[in-house]
Amino acid sequence: MRSVSYREILRLVWPLALGMANNAIMQFTDRVFLARESTASLEAVLPASILAILFIGFFQSVVAYSGTFVAQYHGAGDPEGCSRSCRAGLLLSLASGLVLALFIPLGRLICDWSGHSPDVLLREKTYYTIVMSGGFFLCAAMAVQSFFTGIGRTRIVFWVNVLGNAANILLDYLLIFGCGPIPASGIAGAAVATVTAQALQFAVLLSFAIPFLKRHPPTSTFHLSSFAFHLKILRFGSPAGIYSVLNILSFAIFVFLTGRVGDMAFAVSNSVFTVNYLLYAPIEGFAVGVGTLVGQCQGAGDPDGAAQACHRTLFLSELYITVASLSVLVFYRPILGLFMSDAATFDQAAFMSLGFVLFVLMVAWQCFDCADVVLSGALKGAGDTRFVMLWMLFAAFGFWLPLLFLVYWKWPTMPALWSTMIAYVVLICFGTAWRWRRGPWRSIRLI
Repeated sequence: MRSVSYREILRLVWPLALGMANNAIMQFTDRVFLARESTASLEAVLPASILAILFIGFFQSVVAYSGTFVAQYHGAGDPEGCSRSCRAGLLLSLASGLVLALFIPLGRLICDWSGHSPDVLLREKTYYTIVMSGGFFLCAAMAVQSFFTGIGRTRIVFWVNVLGNAANILLDYLLIFGCGPIPASGIAGAAVATVTAQALQFAVLLSFAIPFLKRHPPTSTFHLSSFAFHLKILRFGSPAGIYSVLNILSFAIFVFLTGRVGDMAFAVSNSVFTVNYLLYAPIEGFAVGVGTLVGQCQGAGDPDGAAQACHRTLFLSELYITVASLSVLVFYRPILGLFMSDAATFDQAAFMSLGFVLFVLMVAWQCFDCADVVLSGALKGAGDTRFVMLWMLFAAFGFWLPLLFLVYWKWPTMPALWSTMIAYVVLICFGTAWRWRRGPWRSIRLI
């Protein structure tokens, strides 16, 4: 067994974790700008973005799974396999962009069913339509990011991510509020900024990837074996994509349901969830990193090394989330103050009071959520995507959502609805940990 040191893990993971945090900071800034623009925009952006990600997330996850193949081929010392996997991801991105355009009318219809106020509804539709129209760039950027992650060159991904998000924040300010000849576009400007930044990241990353792809051209580009390889990525990547859809869909139902509690409570909930993502985003980096390490070890035929990499990454991630969560509780007042619009009609003391309660509930589930995300990333890196999908299906739709609707019927308050999240996260965490400990992933071979 090759020992995977904490230093090696940090060297791979820190650019991913900081890159995800950078994404969260960008979204955080985006939401603060929209909160300053209007309360209606703040209420609309979370459900609209979740709805868009609900569709885009499946294709992004399938495309990103090409990076797991890259990691396993890299661990096996096969650069041609890495190149073939990257090209397959880009081809799948092109197909994904075309399919996503067909989902625009369906999403707008779902917005109509939400029951949100007309002003919020109009903004939801606007944001959703623009982001979905740029679905190709979101998927293609993910494909090239996954390639560099798979070969362990995560610093490139980080710095390009910083560039793209800096452009996004600048465009957010210019397009949301307007500047000189640029008219104020509100939430539409935020959506255009997001798509433009993703297109920029894709273009820069592709320019770095092209030399590697030219040096290691695949031996079978348009042959039957190439078609079979694409199907293999779809076979293992589709459960990961369905997992993403189920995760986002269950959360989208939660968000749309909380929108019925009241405008002030909904604005507080959206604000706290924005902060939650700011804390949670680096954990996604840990999950991608552990998936890469597990994939590389599995490709090299070293499941014991994969297990050690997972356990050490889990320890580092739990250490981070504990410190970050406690910090939020200490500084909750200035954090919530960022979301207080001067034009808001609700009581600021009530906003702060409810915000603190939701922060406490958020902290209560963070450590369990962190463990589940990292262990799920490890299972997906080993190819055990079917279990991850099926367990998500049971935990979210067999347990959480029935509980959520029961609580909404009996106690339609925001703290009561948020409390159901704790029970759900604890359940799914223990199931994922049980699967990892049993170890059937050790015998799975992707390549």
